[in-house]
Amino acid sequence: MKSKPQLSFWQIWNMCFGFLGIQFGFALQNANASRIFETLGASMEAVPGLWIAAPLTGLLVQPVIGYLSDRTWTRWGRRRPFFMIGAVLTTLALLVMPNSPTLWIAAGTLWVLDASINVSMEPFRAFVGDQLSPRQRPSGYAMQSFFIGVGAIVASFLPYLLAHFGVANTAAPGQVPDTVRYAFYFGAAVLLAAITWTVVSTREYSPAELAGFDDAEPSPLHAAAPVIGPPRGSHILGWLGVGVLLAALIAWRQGDRMLYVLAGLCAAYGLLLGVARMLPGTHMLATIVGDLRTMPTTMRRLAWVQFFSWFALFAMWIYTTAAVAGTHFGSTDPQSAAYNEGANWVGVLFGAYNGFAALAALVIPLMVRVMGLRWSHLVNLWLGGLGLVSLMFISDPAWLLLSMVGVGFAWASILSLPYALLSDSVPSTKMGVYMGIFNFFIVIPQLVAASALGFALRSWLGGVPMHVLVLGGCSLFVAGLCVLRVPSQPEVV
Repeated sequence: MKSKPQLSFWQIWNMCFGFLGIQFGFALQNANASRIFETLGASMEAVPGLWIAAPLTGLLVQPVIGYLSDRTWTRWGRRRPFFMIGAVLTTLALLVMPNSPTLWIAAGTLWVLDASINVSMEPFRAFVGDQLSPRQRPSGYAMQSFFIGVGAIVASFLPYLLAHFGVANTAAPGQVPDTVRYAFYFGAAVLLAAITWTVVSTREYSPAELAGFDDAEPSPLHAAAPVIGPPRGSHILGWLGVGVLLAALIAWRQGDRMLYVLAGLCAAYGLLLGVARMLPGTHMLATIVGDLRTMPTTMRRLAWVQFFSWFALFAMWIYTTAAVAGTHFGSTDPQSAAYNEGANWVGVLFGAYNGFAALAALVIPLMVRVMGLRWSHLVNLWLGGLGLVSLMFISDPAWLLLSMVGVGFAWASILSLPYALLSDSVPSTKMGVYMGIFNFFIVIPQLVAASALGFALRSWLGGVPMHVLVLGGCSLFVAGLCVLRVPSQPEVV
């Protein structure tokens, strides 16, 4: 067995460059989707439900793409064909989204946009695990974070910059401003060009070559959990029963209809186990469920870190526009000049935290060498928590940029260190499917946030969007504590 060759800086640069484009699309979606929905008539309470497309598409698409890419080998490699398919579909969705004439078309386009982004994004995560040795993986994922930061800076700033140069930042009722439309057009071009660069400038190891490296199988310390036989009937009925009972309780108490998403999640998992039980073990769905049930310990414990991290991020993406526009610019009317000025400033803030994330990506490998992966991630998550909580106590909008420093460090860390921990604990032949399954623990907290935050905002948080951001900050503090439960053997630090 031999070790993978150490790649040069520019080789790692080329293999990660496509993430610049992916983040262009992702950042435009995050910073502007709520604005587009509200412009087309959505109420603030309805916005989280419209955002449900993002996590659901990730839940459905990423494990399937990971499974398929693990079993693909063409003259273009195993991951790169999926890069290009996703890039073309995402480009088309970015051109349609800001021109949506009605709310339902915008919501449907978000489903297509997010699914297409996931087709490209999931193989990129596995690509780093395939190409780099365990020693270089933190640097590879940090490089992805760097490009994510750079791409998001420009994408988030685009509407603000276009307005500064005279492009119309307001429009007739029900129309998306030109600043947003032109930003999406530019983002579509950048995304397609960046991913194409990675496809033509990199090569991939064949399955036989990957099997010959010494990291083809994880250390015995990361052994998969033993699971005997197919899913048990008691587990299937248990999850289905929880879903039905929860739905009945929501109906009885006349709860928020978005809470049915939580009931649906429980019932859907029971149904998934039931279907997998009836299928032959070689079927794709049965294989994915089997891998889910035999996750390594490292992955199981990282799941809690991811849950609280991404719950906080989703709360921030949904409610920062409403929180900043209402608290710092004094307007809750999406058609007003003050609201749109606040929305543009949120774009600047989102660009700023991504800029700080790009800088943090350069610092994180140094942090890892001094403190290890776990403690580096804990520190960064707590910086993010302080950043979100501080938004409530700062009155001058300009000083909100200081809060974004902490958010940027957390964002860069969330996008890199958990993947470095994970990639060392799974076999190379299942790198794609496990990266896809790992996305469950990004998607599930987003579904919880999308289904519960509107209810929590009205019932417990006084209808003040800023309180949701404080809740998100506390969630990052909990995520940091959960990091301490992740195995800290030399192989993963």
